[in-house]
Amino acid sequence: MADPLFSVQGKVVHVCGGSRGIGRAIAQAFHERGAKVIVSARNEDELKSTGLAYEVCDIARNADIVRCVDNIARQFGRIDVLFNVAGINFRHAAETFPDDKLDDILSVNVRGNFVMARECGRRMIEQKSGKVVNIASLHTGYSLAGMVPYGASKGAIGSMTRALAVEWAAYNIQVNAIAPGFILTDLNRAVLERPEIKAFAETRALLGRIGEPRDLVGVAIFLASAASDYMTGQVVYVDGGLTAGTTWPLSYPK
Repeated sequence: MADPLFSVQGKVVHVCGGSRGIGRAIAQAFHERGAKVIVSARNEDELKSTGLAYEVCDIARNADIVRCVDNIARQFGRIDVLFNVAGINFRHAAETFPDDKLDDILSVNVRGNFVMARECGRRMIEQKSGKVVNIASLHTGYSLAGMVPYGASKGAIGSMTRALAVEWAAYNIQVNAIAPGFILTDLNRAVLERPEIKAFAETRALLGRIGEPRDLVGVAIFLASAASDYMTGQVVYVDGGLTAGTTWPLSYPK
């Protein structure tokens, strides 16, 4: 018998950015466990391929977000859980980083994620309960070259998570974040499967492998369930141990 402490049966779960990669894996996992799942993203064909209820939504457009959340609330009567997964990246040297790419990253990763949380949060405040789970990043507390605006945006997600947790605790809303490490998805497969990048990622993860979207499902269910009711304002790293530390070539007694 499943432990009801971790049950998400019947919960209305909105996965923003749920048409592919990490978001899709989370959405499918919740659907399999009896949640009422709605995915949103820009590409309708990808949304249809999930087989789940969906809303076409460009998170860079405030009007799209308002319409999306209104439709979900109207159809399902409530929103129990929001997964803020949508995000974009562009790798380029900081000193010549293009302005248009900077604007794109900030409009999606910061403004879009905040507006989505704000609109879903309004419904959760009305119902006096809810859970917001933002997708942060390895870059929330650790930096790699060539991604300064992306790193800044994911640092903002960490700060936003804590700030929303402070403001919304009075309404019985818990706000936490998952910070994935190197996770293999269709979007980054071409990069992570390059031999030198694969070796780099596997060497730095204490568990010795690159993660997969399914590796995030367990913590996602935990953060959406009653098991995490006394946890808020936290960023949980799911990175194979990368940020825990590293071994070094110094012998010691065993």
